Amino acid sequence: MLKLKSVFIPIFAVLFILILVAFSATYTVRFTEIAVKTTFGSANDDSIVDEPGLHFKAPYPFQSVTKYDKRTRIVQTRSETVQTADDFQIIVESYLFYRVSDPLKFFRSFSNAGDRAQEHYAKAENDVLRDLLRSALGETSRYRMEDLFTSEQGESVIPELERSVQGLLTQGGTGGQSLGEYGIEILSVGIDRIVLPEETTAAVINRMGANRDRLAERYESEGRSKARLINAEATSQAERIRAFAQRRADEILAKGEEEAAPYLAKQNINPDLAVFIQNIKLMREAMAKKFTLIFSTSDYGMQLFDPEILKQSQGEIPAPDARQRAEAGAED
Repeated sequence: MLKLKSVFIPIFAVLFILILVAFSATYTVRFTEIAVKTTFGSANDDSIVDEPGLHFKAPYPFQSVTKYDKRTRIVQTRSETVQTADDFQIIVESYLFYRVSDPLKFFRSFSNAGDRAQEHYAKAENDVLRDLLRSALGETSRYRMEDLFTSEQGESVIPELERSVQGLLTQGGTGGQSLGEYGIEILSVGIDRIVLPEETTAAVINRMGANRDRLAERYESEGRSKARLINAEATSQAERIRAFAQRRADEILAKGEEEAAPYLAKQNINPDLAVFIQNIKLMREAMAKKFTLIFSTSDYGMQLFDPEILKQSQGEIPAPDARQRAEAGAED
């Protein structure tokens, strides 16, 4: 047993040393990562390793590897109070998406924060990106409150404000260093929340009421103007229609008088005969169909049809039965 132990102990020691050497002399790069391999803490263009898989390096402290994630990262700012162009105070919360576009520049800019990549990210986000984002939100002062908040869909300038902030960030702020020099690329900037302080809310509500009143007055004025135009147009059209109708009526009347003139001239030769002929024509046309004539009992020859006269003559005119009895008695 002692001999076996004396044999296995050196073997395990050698294996352990080999494992340590292999661990310190190799590293892996994922497909979502990009590595910076430094020699005695310095890096150059040949230090970038972006091929996924197993790679070799000299053991520490000769060479070391820092791996950065190529995926998008997000930075969220705390609430920032900014002022609009019309002197309103608002509280803005924003965010940005970024990624490490140049790992060598990123390493040189933030490697003094520590040996780990997370420490580099923390320094970049806290010391550069958040400060620049808070500074760039000063672009809000270019816009009025009514431009930021509007009832019309698609009329708000918030998307334009986001693009303006992103452009300013890409340049590194006002007079600042470009983020490209840090190896950082800004993908997008967003404003996810805007809060109005209490006093600002009251002022905005009052201004919105005044705006609504102004809009209502403008719409009423436009409506009255359009109504006057419509009434004027309708009156003009009515006058044109009446004038046309009057001209047409005058033309028809003139043509009728022109056509009737020869007949009137003939009738004026003997007016009584003309009237008699017209009456005969009327009777002929009327009697051609079934008709009913109504006469007054006061007309000549119609008195006998008066009911009062018939009642008065009933005592003088004997009934048929009485007359027959009288004639029979005379014969006896």
